[in-house]
Amino acid sequence: MQGVTVVDHPLVRHKLTRMRDKQTSTKTFRALMRETATLLCYEVTRHLPTHTVEIETPVAPTKAEEISGKKLVFAPILRAGLGMAEGMLDLVPSARVAHIGLFRDPESLEAVEYYYKTPEDIADRLVIVVDPMLATGHTAVAALTLLKRSGVTDLRFVCLVASVQGVETLRAAHPDVLIWTAAVDAELNDHGYIVPGLGDAGDRTFGTR
Repeated sequence: MQGVTVVDHPLVRHKLTRMRDKQTSTKTFRALMRETATLLCYEVTRHLPTHTVEIETPVAPTKAEEISGKKLVFAPILRAGLGMAEGMLDLVPSARVAHIGLFRDPESLEAVEYYYKTPEDIADRLVIVVDPMLATGHTAVAALTLLKRSGVTDLRFVCLVASVQGVETLRAAHPDVLIWTAAVDAELNDHGYIVPGLGDAGDRTFGTR
């Protein structure tokens, strides 16, 4: 699908299979989400700009590369996105974190905002929005819209599992935002859950069901 990168590394596929399994415990699911998010973060940051600096190793002076510009921002959509953000921070511990509180109305399936807090200079930074599931796409679209209203122009979206409908909805509303995911599933059920998916990622992460 245009604008979508499916990360098909064997480790990602293996961990996603274990997350899909309904027998996987809350503790294991949480750990797998964190580990998989780290692997996805490696891919979404693959083309960050760098510049050359002069340093000294214990042996000799040399020129080497480091990341250019301001530190990037991870923007988890609460609450389920928090588990993914932790894994990404393991890889990029200096990143800033924005919090976007949205919940999906069970009747309309539309996103409802209840919390929004970002770094003051977020408009000057690359922002990577994270949410385990891209189902109907309404929550992701709402989150990206909020960030654009804050002046953000460099946005990427990362999820564990996307639906075809969710991808189409996000890309129609925000064609400039690229998506990284571990899998794209074909269907949604009547409750807006991805099929086969992996269930409610928030409930499975925090053991609330």
